[in-house]
Amino acid sequence: MAGKKFGGAAKVGKSILHGLECRFRAAFVDRIPKWCETHHLTMMTLVWSVVVVVAGLLARKSGNLNWLWLVSLMIALQYVTDLFDGAIGRKRNTGLVKWGFFMDHFLDFIFQCALMTAYYLVAPPGYGYWFMLLLGLTGAHMVHTFLNFAATNEFEIYFYGFGPTETRIGFILLNTFIIYTSPRFYEWLLPIFTVVTALALVVLVYRTHCRLWALDMAEKARDEANPE
Repeated sequence: MAGKKFGGAAKVGKSILHGLECRFRAAFVDRIPKWCETHHLTMMTLVWSVVVVVAGLLARKSGNLNWLWLVSLMIALQYVTDLFDGAIGRKRNTGLVKWGFFMDHFLDFIFQCALMTAYYLVAPPGYGYWFMLLLGLTGAHMVHTFLNFAATNEFEIYFYGFGPTETRIGFILLNTFIIYTSPRFYEWLLPIFTVVTALALVVLVYRTHCRLWALDMAEKARDEANPE
């Protein structure tokens, strides 16, 4: 492993909003105060996660779904801190490449769990199993990403033009939809969303399966053509 470049330092592929993101990041990365370092922004995801769960609890206790606007704000803030933590590290040569990779994506999962918890808290009775299934499926998507990375040393989080940014926008739209339509969302859209998530996982796993099979066969052919 010595001398092998860490693939987690760079992402493979691009999303629909990649160009706009790059321009936004380049315009503001130098404006972030010097006292604010990459690890500060990374760890802020813990704060956003706690606020998301608290907003879900307040919505449940009060019966006021407008608390989901606070969840949407946390999604936006988590996007900003997630966008700039790595950018600051590269700009200032902080050196926290592997630490940043580990903590950033572990905390992304924590934030994902917080979102599922908030949605569960505001859901009508009887929908808990859907959220357990959905959390498992979204977790499986992350497992797929990291297993693919372990096998290829290529960190791919963009699929068919969609990545974390587009997913966050989807959650904000989802919150807006829930605020104005609940409980109709849970009656028909939640099952549909869960099924689509499952189908997307099947497609991605099959795609990766085919790619890794081809890589293994190509390596086998090279070994047979050049025996030691």
